[in-house]
Amino acid sequence: MRFSEHLKKASLVGAFFVFVLTSLPAQALCPAKGPLQRVEVAAVIDGDTLRLVDGRKVRLIGLNAPEVGRKGRRAEPYADAAKVNLKALVSASNWQVGLQPGLQANDRYGRLLAHAYDDQGRNLEALLLAEGLGFFVAIAPNTQLVGCHSRVEHQARSAGRGVWRESPVISASQLRRGGFAVIKATVQRVETNRGGVWLELDGSTVLHISHDIAASLGGSFKDLPGKTLEARGWVIDRKGRADLSRQARWLLKISHSSMLTLRQ
Repeated sequence: MRFSEHLKKASLVGAFFVFVLTSLPAQALCPAKGPLQRVEVAAVIDGDTLRLVDGRKVRLIGLNAPEVGRKGRRAEPYADAAKVNLKALVSASNWQVGLQPGLQANDRYGRLLAHAYDDQGRNLEALLLAEGLGFFVAIAPNTQLVGCHSRVEHQARSAGRGVWRESPVISASQLRRGGFAVIKATVQRVETNRGGVWLELDGSTVLHISHDIAASLGGSFKDLPGKTLEARGWVIDRKGRADLSRQARWLLKISHSSMLTLRQ
């Protein structure tokens, strides 16, 4: 299968979201695939991070919540709502959650990477994604719930909930800083080398796809120039440094095939 065939306002905080999330049915979105470790939560740091009583921090797998305000930077839209509602879900479970650690147990900051479940067996990431209080993300090897999480986000996006109420998708030419972004861009050129596949996009942006991910997409990229892609992930600001034969300001590395979509 060819690649092109394969890919076919201010922060809101309020009782409405809390009510919706805590009243969703117990037959769980994205049920656990295995035994859970019961832990006690000391605090909710933001919409995708918990601190446990034993001092460990837990970064929820499959969800990237909008950034809360820190160091003089304003909170992103729905960041406060995501934090408030995650706290409400944890509180409703008497501050105890079940954890299912990922195959990669820790990130580079030492945080535990895990899926979290409330006392009704509901996946917390899915509950937040269902209301548009974060973005679906996938980073191998922690991809057990990719299919379920992506479907839940698709439903929230179709319904225009939360972050999808006003589209957060920006064109590559609108990039102004590094960090998480969902971008839409036109492929200008494709280059393949030992490092993987590199898609040169408009807006001085380069998309990097490893050979493993390229193989999972079907491996044929020659017909992509002129077509439009939607990609998500963490954008690196290269400040004009050279990348291969091209000066590219922005670099986005695709971490899983589900993070890239061909748009008609």
